[in-house]
Amino acid sequence: MRAWPALLLCLALLSGHAARAQQLVADLTDHLVAITTGFHGSNVTLFGAIEGGGDVVVVVRGPERETVVRRKSRNAGIWLNTRSVSFGNAPGFYQLFSTKPVEEIVPASLRQLNEIGLDQLKLNPVGRFSHEEVPNFRTALIESLQAEGLYGHGSGRVEMLGDKLFRATLAFPPSVPTGTYTIQVYLLRKGDIIAAQTTPLIISQTGFEADVNQFATEQAVLYGIVAVMAAAMAGWGASILFRNA
Repeated sequence: MRAWPALLLCLALLSGHAARAQQLVADLTDHLVAITTGFHGSNVTLFGAIEGGGDVVVVVRGPERETVVRRKSRNAGIWLNTRSVSFGNAPGFYQLFSTKPVEEIVPASLRQLNEIGLDQLKLNPVGRFSHEEVPNFRTALIESLQAEGLYGHGSGRVEMLGDKLFRATLAFPPSVPTGTYTIQVYLLRKGDIIAAQTTPLIISQTGFEADVNQFATEQAVLYGIVAVMAAAMAGWGASILFRNA
């Protein structure tokens, strides 16, 4: 945030020169979020300028991954996983920001085309499933990710600073998945998308955690042996302590 006054100055210049050539200019204060020891989440500021007025919509979307949703049923007094559905292209993170409620400024056809809003996400199940059961699993997936803070509830706020400048604070929780994110910014005027821009953001592990994760991925068998040996040594050490207590 120390760079915010300088950013405002740059945006003021952009709004007077570059924004005349293109109606939307946007960028991030940081393009890399580093996950280190003690990571408790992070905020990144999106800032920008528009020319000619209008409303701004921002879609923050994380890397897609296959996600399994399981249904538990009680059988003989025991809760068991009795049904599951896999979604092969579920975003690991999804947040929406806008100057006004998106239903007021984005027509339904454009929301569907650009997947603006959780209700417009194209979540494709893997395999064969009945059309009747998929919506329930889809709802369960979204609610689960909302509970983790990875999917938003409605839309956050894009703050207009005068007629041309805008900003939004993008909050990422401690459980945010690593990977490449896309920040899609739309300028709308009278129900039409006048301009759009996509900005990348990388969330990555750094330091000791990154080294361990790389070792576990590249040397899975050796990592498993080391983990078992470490657990055995810890158990042996604990037994000695209790024996001498």
